[in-house]
Amino acid sequence: MIRIGTRSSELALWQANTVASQLNHLGYETEIVKIDSIGDEVLNKPLYQLGTTGVFTKNLDIALLNDKIDIAVHSLKDVPTQLPEGIVQAAVLKRGNFNDVLVLKSDETFFENSTAVIATGSLRRKAQWLYRYPNHTITDLRGNVNTRLRKLEENNWNGAIFALAGLKRIKLLPDNFIKLDWMIPAPAQGAVMVAALETNTEILEICKFLNHEETETCVTIERKFLQVLEGGCTAPIGALATIKNEELKFKGVLFSPDGKNKIEFQKTVPVDNVSDLGEFAANYILERGGKKLMQYIETIEKEIKVYATKVLSAAQKSVISANIGLDMSDFITIRSNRLKPVVVKKTIENVVFTSQNAVESLLNNFDSTALDFKNIYCVGRRTKRLIEKKIGKVTHSETTAKKLANYLVTIEKVAAVTFFCGNKRRDDLPVILKQHHVELTEVECYKTLLTPKKIASKYKGILFFSPTGVESYIKENTFTNGIAFCIGDTTANEAKKYFDQVEVAKLATVESVLKTVNEYFK
Repeated sequence: MIRIGTRSSELALWQANTVASQLNHLGYETEIVKIDSIGDEVLNKPLYQLGTTGVFTKNLDIALLNDKIDIAVHSLKDVPTQLPEGIVQAAVLKRGNFNDVLVLKSDETFFENSTAVIATGSLRRKAQWLYRYPNHTITDLRGNVNTRLRKLEENNWNGAIFALAGLKRIKLLPDNFIKLDWMIPAPAQGAVMVAALETNTEILEICKFLNHEETETCVTIERKFLQVLEGGCTAPIGALATIKNEELKFKGVLFSPDGKNKIEFQKTVPVDNVSDLGEFAANYILERGGKKLMQYIETIEKEIKVYATKVLSAAQKSVISANIGLDMSDFITIRSNRLKPVVVKKTIENVVFTSQNAVESLLNNFDSTALDFKNIYCVGRRTKRLIEKKIGKVTHSETTAKKLANYLVTIEKVAAVTFFCGNKRRDDLPVILKQHHVELTEVECYKTLLTPKKIASKYKGILFFSPTGVESYIKENTFTNGIAFCIGDTTANEAKKYFDQVEVAKLATVESVLKTVNEYFK
């Protein structure tokens, strides 16, 4: 059985099912494993170094490294040009359509006017559109394909730019669209990549049957062009390599963010003589003004920058506005404790979880079939969802530990509770329970370890997702002149000890914190 890791978006599942279908055709059994967040699917949150490029983590990569899946399926254009240590590109499927399209709100008569409003969250698409239509206005557009199509319907825009392959694959391509064949796509746009562990030779041999050599050749050149040119700075870069009649045609381009400047490279070579074409093209552009342009882009990026004290998923990062730079790293790490079987030997009347980490740590020690809980109480909708997926029905949940404690003593009037927690648990719940003479058994399932890092003082905001994150940050940093963006009141109360300005998200979710950042810097 080959376990295929994927996100659960419609497009990601299409890609994963395509890989599964091809493997099934070869005679291999497969299982689709949906992985959307570290807390939901992966026990630990390790950090993986990418040589000199800094820290990179990604949910599917972590799942691979923790043996949760055998292969991970990605849209290749979204994959960093340098993979985490131990993970390799196992196959690239035959490429789909690489073009971008403009989905129209009504029709294309707006081109007759001098102005128009076009939506896109892509720097590359924005720059190329403004280069061609300098009088038009670009508005930011984020979210998955379905969300972006809905926003186009809800807003008074003339159109929005999408990848043609994505819309076709999930059968959402409307009738009123224009193919933008003049727009140079993102490197590897339209290609699906399969990643695996470098040490898993059996899987790597199987994946060779999925690999499309022409596509692999083309996207390798495009991604090398991106890697050399970008140098860690997000920039409006387009690249396309195609093969026809044993010849490879390559075109690469770098724009200024406002679309006023463009530097491009084009070359056709025999397909058996491509060698270092991507690197050559990037250096050609850098030597002809590209280096200065990249320095300018990097300066723009630093005008508004924020720092997240945990590594965010690709979907979470997509929430942040295009004009805001985002850096991140994990300031805390979770380590599971080894629990004795006696902990769950008997039926437990009332159990409490206040975090997903406690749930995952417990399941790391025991199979769910060994857990006999009569009533399960928890804090948070995501914790509830995880419990009901892996253990059983939740009797009641609340948004905070304090609210849950008050519910237990006033509504349920419990006599005894087993609290599965970590070493950094807050005192609200235990204090309230003890005040009402509830017999409390605390089982420390995991340890939260501080992993502080010194960061530069160039950031206008620091994003915190737990009081412990604030504690870890303060250990190495004295910069508190920026704004602390916090996931909830408990985290905010900790941040207020050090920061003069604290903003609290409307909802206790990572996405809500990011939306608060967007709103603040609007």
